[in-house]
Amino acid sequence: MVKDNGYGQFCPVARAAEILAERWTPLVVRELLCGSVRFNDIQRGVPRMSPALLSRRLKDLEHSGIIAHRVAAKGRAGEYHLTEAGKALGPILDGMGLWAQHWVRHDLTLDKNLDPDLLMWDIRRRVLAGHPQVDKRFVVLFQFSGVPVNRRRFWLVFDRDEIDVCMKDPGHEVDLSVCAHVRILIQIWLGHVSIAEASRDQKITFDGKSRDIKAFASWFVLSKTAKFAQNPPGKEAG
Repeated sequence: MVKDNGYGQFCPVARAAEILAERWTPLVVRELLCGSVRFNDIQRGVPRMSPALLSRRLKDLEHSGIIAHRVAAKGRAGEYHLTEAGKALGPILDGMGLWAQHWVRHDLTLDKNLDPDLLMWDIRRRVLAGHPQVDKRFVVLFQFSGVPVNRRRFWLVFDRDEIDVCMKDPGHEVDLSVCAHVRILIQIWLGHVSIAEASRDQKITFDGKSRDIKAFASWFVLSKTAKFAQNPPGKEAG
């Protein structure tokens, strides 16, 4: 789709920018690359984006051949899936993450960017790749400082093959409590600080059985961009 406010250039970079450089669009593609296919799940990865704007961006991406909308059976939500053109954007977004981890590393954890809702959704999503093998319900309570009162507690509930994030007490017994300033957990998540280092300095604390505390580091899977956090340049922006 050629937009009226396009650059009017044959340059491939200009054309790619017309499709991908719209506000929120790269983050919507990020959510799809991370495996979200339903509207509500995509929305949880961009919690500050209005549903109306998300719907518009999804339609734009579909029109541009980046995604395909699959209509579901009656009574069920449809799904959005990346086309081959959409999947090819993976290395491009990885490159953006690499650049940010190297050159604007400090900016990532400024107060204005400390979104606990996104953090917990990302944790839940990545935990799916290595969650603890449990034969009964296992509940982890995350308690944050540095955030509004209504965003200080989140429950991560493992129940057989299902994992969910609750913002209200689900009423289950808590097996493990994790306490930290939201910035610290985001720094851990991004690979800027190790769990061992933060624990040693008492910047993150745990309450639970010894085996559950030890197991935390094995199932708490870091951000996909954490691999880019090693050996940043000596001079960082920000």
